[in-house]
Amino acid sequence: MVDSQWLRRPLGTALTTLAVAALYYLSGRLGLLGRLTIEGIVVTPIWPPTGVAVAALLVFGLRVWPGIALGSLLVIASLTTPQATTLVNVAGNTVAPLCAVLVLRRVGFRPDVSRLRDGLALVFGGLCAMVISSTAGAGVQVLLGTLDTGDFWAVWLAWWVGDTMGVLLVTPLLLLLVGPKERFRVRRWKEALCLVATAAVLVPLAAISQVSLLFLVFPLLVWAALRFELIGSMSCALFASVLATFEANTGSGAFVRQTGLEVMAKLGAFNGAVALTALLLSSLVTEQRATRRSIQRACDELAEVLDHLTAGENLPGAAGQRGQDAEFGPPGHAPTPPRE
Repeated sequence: MVDSQWLRRPLGTALTTLAVAALYYLSGRLGLLGRLTIEGIVVTPIWPPTGVAVAALLVFGLRVWPGIALGSLLVIASLTTPQATTLVNVAGNTVAPLCAVLVLRRVGFRPDVSRLRDGLALVFGGLCAMVISSTAGAGVQVLLGTLDTGDFWAVWLAWWVGDTMGVLLVTPLLLLLVGPKERFRVRRWKEALCLVATAAVLVPLAAISQVSLLFLVFPLLVWAALRFELIGSMSCALFASVLATFEANTGSGAFVRQTGLEVMAKLGAFNGAVALTALLLSSLVTEQRATRRSIQRACDELAEVLDHLTAGENLPGAAGQRGQDAEFGPPGHAPTPPRE
């Protein structure tokens, strides 16, 4: 008789891999809605599939990497006819998230991003690992002759920024969705609604204004990070980045009358500043609150011990010690011999 557990594991892995491929493809189609053209090459200021790939590898393990490769192949096939050089792009899009996850595991990254070191690890892991995918993508275009050698670095930088923003903006939110949920009190729900209403008014105003009011987003991020930690700050950051990308794609708002390179540079700087502010500040707030709770628990335990001592209650081991002192006398004295 065939062991059902032996069959269930490969089947579960296969279904998970297909789900990762589907999610990668869908996020890729969404990311292409905000694509820009730099030197004749299509790039995206935010490439969500890289965030999906890193989150999937962190949650399900390295065994789902074929789903990332399959999803990348499907996205490329939806844009152009796959060729032999397509495998280089697929390999770059697969290896880069794998390297990022290996780096995160090496430094002890926690998926809940509850420490400042977790936020820093995600930043530097994404920055370093996405060099692989951007180099593979821009290098293939040079080999195919669709990109001049002199334009390599402009396309490389745009590609690298898009992949990195996908990791910094999408990965933390996905990790929070699959992690433990926190219950909000009624008072916090009211404040959360106020935050949502403020973001709904302030962020579009900052994005569509030609006076370049994008800096107004940062006080909103500080508010969200201080009060709602990662879920609040990263949601606001993603919302602001998506709206700014839409305005850059249409050439309106703060990006009016600018060249493709100027738009990409300004948008990349804004998205990077928003992502870093939201991620690092919220992780720092989360770590400080966890430290405060640990100190409070230690103080409560110490107060309980002092209450017992003040009331004259026996602590564990105290009764045995008193019996021993009564038998042998105080320290430094010989024990009293028993009477015959």
